[in-house]
Amino acid sequence: MNSFVEKNYRHSTQILGDLLTVTDNSGQSGIAVTSLCQKGNLSHSRLQQFLARLTGSGLVNKILYDGKNTFVITEKGKLFLEEYTKFHEFAGSFGLEM
Repeated sequence: MNSFVEKNYRHSTQILGDLLTVTDNSGQSGIAVTSLCQKGNLSHSRLQQFLARLTGSGLVNKILYDGKNTFVITEKGKLFLEEYTKFHEFAGSFGLEM
């Protein structure tokens, strides 16, 4: 008999939400790429894809701080994160896993 092992993979929207949360928690000083990789549980190359989406949509700003790329959430990003969190909780209240 084969046993089925359920793996919890994150959808790209969940990853975006996680990255915005980590960036928001870092405050106005921002967060470096290495820390985002670790806290977001993503490889550097995968993180770069998400950062391109986040900066391209204006949810996160990339700034140069102490010679390193640092990322800071924008007001638009905070609004998106707030609405995403509400929707995630709403869906969960109906038993839907997002």
